[in-house]
Amino acid sequence: MELHRVAAVIFDLDGTLLDTERATRGIMKDFLLRYGKVPDMEKEEKRLGQMQKDSAAAIVRDYELPLTPEEYTEAIMPLYRERWPQANPVPGVVRLLRHLHKHGVPLGLASNSVRKHIETKISHQQGWKEYFSVVLGVDDVKNGKPSPDIFLEAAKRLGVDPTSCLIIEDSPVGVRAAKASGAKVLAVPSLQGQMECYSIADLILHSLLDFQPKLWGLPPFGDWVQNSLPIDPLHVSGLIEEGSSCNALSITTEDCSYDSIADQVSGVFIGWAKLEAHGFSKAVISTGWDLSLNTPKRIMEVHLINSNYSVKKEKLQLLLVGYIRMLPDKDNILDALKITEKDQSIARAALDLPIFSQHKNRNLLL
Repeated sequence: MELHRVAAVIFDLDGTLLDTERATRGIMKDFLLRYGKVPDMEKEEKRLGQMQKDSAAAIVRDYELPLTPEEYTEAIMPLYRERWPQANPVPGVVRLLRHLHKHGVPLGLASNSVRKHIETKISHQQGWKEYFSVVLGVDDVKNGKPSPDIFLEAAKRLGVDPTSCLIIEDSPVGVRAAKASGAKVLAVPSLQGQMECYSIADLILHSLLDFQPKLWGLPPFGDWVQNSLPIDPLHVSGLIEEGSSCNALSITTEDCSYDSIADQVSGVFIGWAKLEAHGFSKAVISTGWDLSLNTPKRIMEVHLINSNYSVKKEKLQLLLVGYIRMLPDKDNILDALKITEKDQSIARAALDLPIFSQHKNRNLLL
């Protein structure tokens, strides 16, 4: 895409900056169980990014709950508030916020949540209150997303023209609102397998780790080390699949827990592997989504560096500490996940550096 110089960046919150969905997973299921109901995932996905009052009314109607929308909200919101402190930033977010704030780029936060909930959520993240010059909730404007009102108001308060803003969103509702404001729109989808819902965005990324400031006329990053980007460690645990080769270990969601990994984690990473029977090893890890099925499925390939022992089905712990590159755009996910000799060479050298090696013994307990 052509270079577009932006004067300010406006972010959505839930799913874009904070992985609140993962932190609050199971609340809706448990709540509906009280009334003998189960969540309809298709309907729940369509509610992504909606205003809370609209979502509450739809939930009461869809599941025929013996409650008013107000009663439903009063009953379930305390359950969500208890979990918000557990929400982690989406990978790449802290790096991007710090970088833009350091270089004096005006930042806004515009969410379909009400203001008091936004302030509660960001209060648990160090420094975030200081990053944003403008924070707006749905109660600060006449119409919430997909109306562009909240983005137009954010641009106004930032003192810039909407067309000179970059808006970063994760939901189709938010992308539509952002596009209607006249701003440039970057989508980092939280709905896997529904890329058509994001097609109006100016650019789609699977991860904010792939954000390129130069595309938007913003100051470049300078934090890559030995061809790798240091990241906040991501922990994965699971079982190696039967039939995995010595160095190429296949792991799928049936065998693996991804509770700490946001859906927007995609690409080739370096890190440390610990096998139940063989101990520690340097590793290259590629991960992405298989969208060929009715239900999107996360897949991981792990290549152990300089390991020649025979591998059977056994427990595996992974700690991802660095990022190398995005996955190539290929129809076959297995082809996209292939780890190259260059990836392995980068891992060998980078993982000897203190910035990466310091994590070797952290949280890898089988």
